[in-house]
Amino acid sequence: MFRLWIKIALLCAISLSLTELSCGLFDFRPIGMIIYPDTADSILPYPNSPVKLSFDTEMEKSGTESILQISSDAGVISGDRFWKDNDLYFVPIAGWTAGIRYTMSLLGTVRSVDGRELRIEHFVSFYAMNKNAPPLLTGHYPANGASAGTENVILEFYFSCPMEKISVETGLTVDGFGNKSFEWLADDKTLKLIPDKALSPWTAYRWNLKESAKSRDGVPLPKVFSGQFTTDKDQILPKVNKVFPVLFSDGQWFPTGANIETGLGPGQGIAVEFHKAMGENVLRSLRFEPSLSGRTEILTEKSIVYIFTKDPEPEIMYTLFVSGDTKDSEGLKIGSDYRINFIPDIPHLNILSLRFDNGTIVENFSAANPVIIPIDPATGELSFSIYFSQPFGDEEKKNSALLVLLAAFFPRTLPPVALQSVHWISNDRLFMTWGGLTAENNDEAHFYKLTIPGGKNGISSGAGIYMKEDATLFLRVIK
Repeated sequence: MFRLWIKIALLCAISLSLTELSCGLFDFRPIGMIIYPDTADSILPYPNSPVKLSFDTEMEKSGTESILQISSDAGVISGDRFWKDNDLYFVPIAGWTAGIRYTMSLLGTVRSVDGRELRIEHFVSFYAMNKNAPPLLTGHYPANGASAGTENVILEFYFSCPMEKISVETGLTVDGFGNKSFEWLADDKTLKLIPDKALSPWTAYRWNLKESAKSRDGVPLPKVFSGQFTTDKDQILPKVNKVFPVLFSDGQWFPTGANIETGLGPGQGIAVEFHKAMGENVLRSLRFEPSLSGRTEILTEKSIVYIFTKDPEPEIMYTLFVSGDTKDSEGLKIGSDYRINFIPDIPHLNILSLRFDNGTIVENFSAANPVIIPIDPATGELSFSIYFSQPFGDEEKKNSALLVLLAAFFPRTLPPVALQSVHWISNDRLFMTWGGLTAENNDEAHFYKLTIPGGKNGISSGAGIYMKEDATLFLRVIK
């Protein structure tokens, strides 16, 4: 009987020892965990505020990190995961965005270092900084698909709340725009976009406003906004209405009433009138064949005038071209060159008569016979006046008088003659006295040659008015 009790006692002791040993190898206590944030729609205070999982024991890190995922409507959020003691932190790489609803998902099994397991299936939503409603683009101008002009076009965008300027300006693009400026109104709820130069005509312009544009409190747009408009409001191409001569008087240019084909007179300009307002490149639109130098000035918003440096040549047909690239104020081109021919109504300078001091008058310089002119042998002087068809300006008087030439012609032994005096009797009459002439004797005749030079390098009464050719007269000098 005693042996039986000993056996029973021994078995109890062994059983108790096994029970104690078993309790030392296997820990069935649950793993403690605290989640932050863990209240639905909580608001993290800062853009870099961490999400945190706190455990009451040391965890297997890689497995624990793998069950943590944070997402939003834009997708999974990338972030840095790191440990401090038994706490796992998650900080977004790009920072949290205000007003965005995030969802933290914990799904899977985690294990502690001592072998315990914790099955987690937990979801919680939260915000950062605020959970204000996202801003909206409530309107814009021009309307989507609208027709617009090309000058003074200003795009306008209207928002539902005050906006953060920089994010909107960098998030707004307009295809085809170059440099531009921004103007904010209505407490930063209205944006004006102003291009630095006129837009191109008949062109579609598309704009986009990205979700990166934010309200003043940091909440981004919920989607991309876009639209387009076309600069086709003006459908009428510019054209030349008429071309006509103009005369400058009292500080203004006036139509002469003559036609351009045959009526352009000396000292006049050419006006070109269009049927609509033109752009500034109209000042570079004219050219001439043969070339004529001058400058172009604006007369009115629809007309220009070409001012010649000097008058066109007489009896030459010119062609005036208006370039097909000439643009109106909206940027529309004429399309093809406009041309018109004209012959200036600018006369050549002529000699109406030559009157000698003895009363002889010469009107025909083409006569072959020499003119017999008596002189006083004692003085050897010859005086005459030249009557021109056009009046001379003061400067032209000085230059032209010195070009008239009287020279001994035959025989070659005649002494040279010299100009003694010059006097303009009027604007169109020149009086000259020459000395050193000798009259013929019984043995031989004495001839002198009077030359009044013509052509572009000859005498000129004004810009572009000259004699067509030299006027030559042979004089037979007698006693």
